[in-house]
Amino acid sequence: MSISIDRLFQQLLYNPQEPILFNTGFFLYFLLAFMGAYLLFHKQTKIRTFIFTLFSLYFFYKACGYYVLLVLVAAVVDFNLSNAIDNTQNKQAKKTLLVSSIVINIGLLLYFKYTDFFIQISNDLGFTNITPLALLLPIGISFYTFENISYTIDVYRGSFKPVRSFWDYLFFLSFFPKLVMGPIVRAADFIPQIHKPYTVGDGALAKGAYLIASGLVKKVIISDYIYVNLVQYVFDAPLRYSGMECLLAVYGYALVIYCDFSGYSDMAIGLAKWMGFDININFLSPYQSRSITEFWRRWHISLSSWLKDYLYIPLGGNKLGKSRQYINLMLTMLIGGLWHGANFTFLIWGALHGIALAFDKWLGQSIQKRLNAVSPDLKAILGVVVTFHFVCLCWIFFKSANVSVAFDMMHQIFANFSLELFPKIYLAYTPVIAMMMFGFAMHALSDTLADEVTQRVHFPVWFYAVAFALLVVILVQFKSATPILPIYLQF
Repeated sequence: MSISIDRLFQQLLYNPQEPILFNTGFFLYFLLAFMGAYLLFHKQTKIRTFIFTLFSLYFFYKACGYYVLLVLVAAVVDFNLSNAIDNTQNKQAKKTLLVSSIVINIGLLLYFKYTDFFIQISNDLGFTNITPLALLLPIGISFYTFENISYTIDVYRGSFKPVRSFWDYLFFLSFFPKLVMGPIVRAADFIPQIHKPYTVGDGALAKGAYLIASGLVKKVIISDYIYVNLVQYVFDAPLRYSGMECLLAVYGYALVIYCDFSGYSDMAIGLAKWMGFDININFLSPYQSRSITEFWRRWHISLSSWLKDYLYIPLGGNKLGKSRQYINLMLTMLIGGLWHGANFTFLIWGALHGIALAFDKWLGQSIQKRLNAVSPDLKAILGVVVTFHFVCLCWIFFKSANVSVAFDMMHQIFANFSLELFPKIYLAYTPVIAMMMFGFAMHALSDTLADEVTQRVHFPVWFYAVAFALLVVILVQFKSATPILPIYLQF
């Protein structure tokens, strides 16, 4: 008996080898315990908020251990600074408080995410000889840092009134469905929902179930399978594989990162719906985009809209002339690239997208006019094909461990590509190719399909609970021996 209790206690503690994620078995028990407590007090707003916050903090503890204290520190700092900004009439004092909030938040992010990066650069240039600190990156720090910054900026601008209850703010910041991997949620969209009566209609139940199920399929079945059986080992040593295999791995990674991140976002949005909260969609079939500008309206929407509202527009946007607009686009995408990680590959990825966005603004309309003679369908196909392949080229830098590996991938694709190898490669990778076709077919589905399907189905709550449990059991059969952590967990 004591051994069983000890094992149970160990299960409840943080394990760096097995962080809690939506696709883990422990999460199912966590969710059942949470929903039981949440529904028990769903009519009592304060108790409901308190329970949700405690479960969210525990979820974060299970995901990254004592780094949960950073969320608490961030909440205390920005709750007090935002209220001080609102209560202060002096403009200079307001600005000082805002700058303090930004410096503290960015300072924490820089320390944990970029200290070793800058130490390595300084060492490589011969300025220093410092041993890197090997700091562990707190899970989700990039997401809740951006939420903190947008909150205080909105309060400073007067577009949002700060909450007076610390528990409300901590609840917003720690809301566990979006805490680890986003989407980045705006306080103005989320906080007004906290004190609304808890009501979940048939439509919300059905859509939540659809999003959770499709998200799990994307992540566990499509993304993990393609990653383990193709992408991982080709990107590890591209010179060992033919150009066609490298190109197939690039196409595979395009699906892996989309299914991995959009799948997790779908699960977060679906879980939030079951809990009575609406979170904005984060992906809209991005590989159907006809231009790079459209791609960024469809990909990681919460990040791209954040960069636009809190970086691109404050820099001047498109109001200071064309040249300045191009510079602003480049700066925005460079910072967006650096946000993803402390590596020159991410800077190159951001720079390429910045150049493409500037080029699209510069010649986009001119190119469209020249293509007017082409049939609309052909023009759309050309736009999708060109945009998709440019995005795939950029993914090479995003995925590669360093710049050298990225150039090795491109060398194999452009210098060692032979169509004669296709029959052999098709036979060797038939299951992977079939899974990729399935993934692209899912991506081709209409973005309104979830609404169309869920409006026509009406099942009791127990049906969704049983279906969810069965889905988890099925997905366990597809689970790889080595856990495949979500890609955006590192950001």
